[in-house]
Amino acid sequence: MPEKNFKTSIGGQALIEGVMMRGPKMSAMATRLPGGGVDVEEWDTPAASGKWYRKTPFVRGCFNLVDSMRVGYRCLMKSAEKAGFEDEEPTRFEKWLTAKLGDNLSKVFAGFSMVLGVILAVGLFMILPLFLAGLVASLADFALTPGTRSLLEGLIRIIIFILYILVCTRMKEIRRVFEYHGAEHKTIACHEAGEALTVENIRPKSRFHPRCGTSFLLIVLVISILIFSVIQWESVLLRAAFRLALLPVVVSISYEIIKLAGRYDNILTRLISLPGLWLQRLTSYEPDDGQIEIAIAAMTPAIPAEGGADKW
Repeated sequence: MPEKNFKTSIGGQALIEGVMMRGPKMSAMATRLPGGGVDVEEWDTPAASGKWYRKTPFVRGCFNLVDSMRVGYRCLMKSAEKAGFEDEEPTRFEKWLTAKLGDNLSKVFAGFSMVLGVILAVGLFMILPLFLAGLVASLADFALTPGTRSLLEGLIRIIIFILYILVCTRMKEIRRVFEYHGAEHKTIACHEAGEALTVENIRPKSRFHPRCGTSFLLIVLVISILIFSVIQWESVLLRAAFRLALLPVVVSISYEIIKLAGRYDNILTRLISLPGLWLQRLTSYEPDDGQIEIAIAAMTPAIPAEGGADKW
């Protein structure tokens, strides 16, 4: 049993009918199969200790984020396949792609989806707020200073983000993912409390966690308001280009802040975590016992055999 009330370095992600947990030595994903069984896949967590760019503050953020996205997307696609979401009869176009690409189809599709996702994210949360802020200023007939423009664009960006999440919650499959998200948080909270991983112990735990990806995204949006306020060019294209160039800076600072909030528990870190915890009411829901069982199955292999080896 681990010590009580400690901070674990184990992190997770909700999947399609499943949960992935990433520990310091082992990672695992558990998926609910169509027949009701549980599939658990385990693999060694790649060591980052020898890579300076994975452990150097204000440098590691971008590299660790890209790595997390890569692993998370791979697990998401695997969980969809195992849960039976890809059992439908393929279309003629899908059959043509399979014939042309063969075993490389999944890799090509995954790469294309990631690139498309990044393009959509940049367009939706960076480019669109630029034009909307200018439109609001022209309709209201007032001039925007660099500071007020940055603030207005940041508020629009946050509103778009919240609306995007609200739209996602209307989808049945996404709501199920958010329920597994709650199971993931509860299971981590139970482990940090030093209690045995049982459904009875996990059920009453909080579904909110300060190191959640939702909190990280909100911190990114807030930090971007401050960083982007230094850009004073009137040209929309120049502002968009420099914001893209400054995006790694925003991510790096936000990563260090979320690490700080996850490591310490004081008035400052609670204030930093509070907006993200509020937003998690939209991205994590109360799970049922079956979903908690999946989270336990994913968490168990990720816990090191040496007690306290996963301490933050």
